[in-house]
Amino acid sequence: MKLLQEKLAKYTAPQEAKAAGVYPYFRAISSEQEPEVIINGKKVLMFGSNCYSGLVSDPRIKEAAIEAIRKYGTGCAGSPFLNGTLDLHKQLEHRIAEYIGKEDVMIYSTGFEVNLGVVSCLTGREDYILWDEQDHASIIEGRRLSFSNSLKYKHNDMASLEKQLQKCAPDKVKLIVTDGVFSMEGDVANLPEIVRLAKKYDAQIMVDEAHGIGVFGKGGRGTCDHYGVTNDVDLIMGTFSKSFASLGGFIATDKEITNFLRHHSRSYIFTASITPASTAAALKAIDIMEQEPERQEHLWEMTNFALEGFRNMGCEIGHTSTPIIPLFIRDDFKTFAITRDLFEEGIFVNPVVTPAVAPHDTLIRFSLMATHTREQVQQALDKIQKVFRAHNLIP
Repeated sequence: MKLLQEKLAKYTAPQEAKAAGVYPYFRAISSEQEPEVIINGKKVLMFGSNCYSGLVSDPRIKEAAIEAIRKYGTGCAGSPFLNGTLDLHKQLEHRIAEYIGKEDVMIYSTGFEVNLGVVSCLTGREDYILWDEQDHASIIEGRRLSFSNSLKYKHNDMASLEKQLQKCAPDKVKLIVTDGVFSMEGDVANLPEIVRLAKKYDAQIMVDEAHGIGVFGKGGRGTCDHYGVTNDVDLIMGTFSKSFASLGGFIATDKEITNFLRHHSRSYIFTASITPASTAAALKAIDIMEQEPERQEHLWEMTNFALEGFRNMGCEIGHTSTPIIPLFIRDDFKTFAITRDLFEEGIFVNPVVTPAVAPHDTLIRFSLMATHTREQVQQALDKIQKVFRAHNLIP
């Protein structure tokens, strides 16, 4: 065996989980991403999706994607820097700038590439990136690629953030990067206090709204809109792969920043453009979210119903106040076993184990869509109560 293969062959965790009958990944879905999906011919309730708006199977979005394919084809065959910019891309950029409330927007092929390409190149060697310890992996990878000084602060701990800001040279750029809604545990960044500290220490702010758009704010504009701090936040990132029911991502900011990023951000310059179908789908999703506020209202009704149910059940759900509800298990193997048992009961949820979280923080991630019904949520609550009691997690 060659050295590389010999080294990697020592990684046997997936094989061990499969042998124990608890491997939970790559479950192939053979239907649309609806509240009920089909896996191996079996209907299961989907509580593992990130499409909070519930628009991923909307016929209006499908038709918009089909029409884009008819006009533009299936791909762009190049990066936006060269031959990959369509008039449809510019239309989406203008629409998002208007929607979010920023001067300019750049579209990337994925949300991960936005954070990777923006965080890695905005600041210089003598500047600072300050980041929450529970920021998304794409932010962490971006700051790893940056030459700037990297300062981590404790999760949503404003005293910790201020201590790190005090370490920074006052005449250098200080960029605070945070999730708006934290993707694993569902809690919300303290944006008003982050804005206050940024003003006090002359820092800039970048907010990842991947899990905030479609959930918070007027028309689903996100946590910055919800707190009224859009003008105080310098860069707002979003993804199309969640509430926008598509694929891709964007950064909304000032023209001075986009001018620099268009000519320096490697994941933008050296990646093929977002497809015509994905572009048209995202455009249509924005229209629907603005025109149908009852969709967002229903999402919050289901969220509050589920939160109350889990609290009454005695589940440990942390500090969440969003459609992302963590059910803490605090044991890797038991998390896998519970995921399997819930699937057998017809409930699809996602396990979150090490290294995504610390070993003592492993959890089941339960997430809601605007298309879930009260009856479906109640069925999930009943099944979870049954399985959790079997594993001695609740009375």
